[in-house]
Amino acid sequence: MGHGGEITERLVPPYDPDTMPGLSLSEALDILLNNDEIEGDIFIEPPNPSVDTDEDSGDEDGSGLVDNLSSRQLTANAEIRLGNKERVGDFCNELVQPIDISSNSISTHRSPSLGTLFYHVIMPCTNLKYQNYLLKKSKQISRWEKGADFDIERPASFPEPDYSKYKSMSAIDIFEKFIDTEIVEHLVVETRRYALFFNCPDPNITAEEIRVFIAILYVSGYNNLPSKRHYWDSKSDMKNVAVSESMRRNRFLQICRFLHLANNIDINQNDKAWKIRPVMEMLKKKCIENFIPEQHLAYDESMVKYFGRHSCKQFIRGKPIRFGYKVWCLNTKDGYLVNFELYQGKSPKANTVYEQLFGKAASPLLVLKDEISAEKRQLNYSLYMDNLFSGKNLHSFLKYCGYSAIGTIRENRIPKDCPLQNKKLFAKKERGYFETAMDKNDGLLYVRWMDNAVVTMISTSCGTKEISHVKRFSQQKKTNILVQRPNLIAKYNTYMGGTDQMDQNLGCYRIGVRGKKWYWPLVTWMFDVAMQNSWILYNKTGRPKISQLEFRREIVNVYLEKYKNTPTGSGRISKSICSSDSHVSDTLRFDKTDHLVQHTEEKKKRRCAGKNCNSTVRTMCSKCSVGLCINCFKPFHSQ
Repeated sequence: MGHGGEITERLVPPYDPDTMPGLSLSEALDILLNNDEIEGDIFIEPPNPSVDTDEDSGDEDGSGLVDNLSSRQLTANAEIRLGNKERVGDFCNELVQPIDISSNSISTHRSPSLGTLFYHVIMPCTNLKYQNYLLKKSKQISRWEKGADFDIERPASFPEPDYSKYKSMSAIDIFEKFIDTEIVEHLVVETRRYALFFNCPDPNITAEEIRVFIAILYVSGYNNLPSKRHYWDSKSDMKNVAVSESMRRNRFLQICRFLHLANNIDINQNDKAWKIRPVMEMLKKKCIENFIPEQHLAYDESMVKYFGRHSCKQFIRGKPIRFGYKVWCLNTKDGYLVNFELYQGKSPKANTVYEQLFGKAASPLLVLKDEISAEKRQLNYSLYMDNLFSGKNLHSFLKYCGYSAIGTIRENRIPKDCPLQNKKLFAKKERGYFETAMDKNDGLLYVRWMDNAVVTMISTSCGTKEISHVKRFSQQKKTNILVQRPNLIAKYNTYMGGTDQMDQNLGCYRIGVRGKKWYWPLVTWMFDVAMQNSWILYNKTGRPKISQLEFRREIVNVYLEKYKNTPTGSGRISKSICSSDSHVSDTLRFDKTDHLVQHTEEKKKRRCAGKNCNSTVRTMCSKCSVGLCINCFKPFHSQ
């Protein structure tokens, strides 16, 4: 094998296990590739960590393939393990990396230690410098310094958010940065295709109707009625004039029935969210594109309410929404959703290397980070997370990437040799007491603070200096007292609630129209997210801030007026539950008071409301407001 990674033709000596006690990877590849009668796997040991360059021996596009290995890997010790379990070139008994020649890929049999895993797996997300850093760190003995702390924190240089390009945009313009023509046209195509899929007539849905449909969904968030049909009710106590005059009821129900987000023929069996994946990816792209970088980001889980049956449904005790879909979210302090991904167990977008190193809960954070454009990703963000995600490996990796990270950490994830006082003994301390310990090798600070309960934090840059005080109620003194609070606790409390803020924003005017399909709650959740993000952007432009309700009403009123298709007729009037043959209540109809004959408005003809009468008349009852001919007027008001 040449230096460029291409296999060259040359004479290879006959295979003889006795004369080949030790092999390099290059020699092992030559044996298997030039001797068809030999079948087996190649195992390599970690290459020499001392390197002068990060340059690969082949093209970047083929990184990780057998034909694109570095010179360091080609000269590393290797052995061939044959099908009969014989070994050629046996150099050690430890687990090493197998190379599957048949598939030209590299795989791992089981998870080795952190230090060697980066050599056993070709990581697309890191480089050789970080691999060398991890290998060196794994061989070091932890050097703890109790009571250590970071210097007084100096704010990292971060560009000021610039929202000037949105300043001249109207509310509609900003909203259509998220729900734009691409998404609307996609919904039109897939909705019509879904109707034909069931052998139904083509509904001929237009982009204007989809926009009116979405606006009506938003109406249901702040003007909630018992069911979607009631917006077209004939009674004035429920009828919504703006909705009923923009689209017919049956047309709305038809769009509800056939609304679809993906092609039913193009199914990805590995993706449980394939039904909504196209629109989800479009919206994620637009959230990232319109994200004006802010330094502080929170990573947390959000719940989408759902009580039906689906393999993605979760139950989380203690959450405001206990049953539903779990969505991994990356948010700013104000709740702007930067990126998200639906949790579905084994995700098709999962990075197995991230999962092995940092766990399945923390892995999506790095995947969401990698999806952000390189220009925005290289900024030195400060990330905040709770104890479900925090860990030594994750924070060390984020620090290497140039990010600051602060999070609570679980007791079983703290290094066993950490000199912090035992949690049970620490719980006996008075409120406000705290201890610190720093691992000098990692540069990670562990802080234990006594509040109402013991709180343990991990940080990569922010320490405990600049002590502040918070009010707490004392049961002994029966009054509020001041309790000292380290700086990183205050900073965590300030910026960690971004996802919770988003949930609060969405919960204020969540779309109220319900559907029977499992993905309907996720569809309406994405529409709500688009509205919330555009509202936040609108208020960030420096103009006078408006409430979310005002912003939603502005979008709705413009859409219902601009894209409406006014019904040509009023439709059939629904009957009253108190009367079997009229929409007028029996109490009003038979009270024998003020029932007078009058002409219809502008002398328009109306159908007679009399039983078994098919005549059209220009006379009506002034009180019941129904058309009545002279012959039917008295019988209609008599029991």
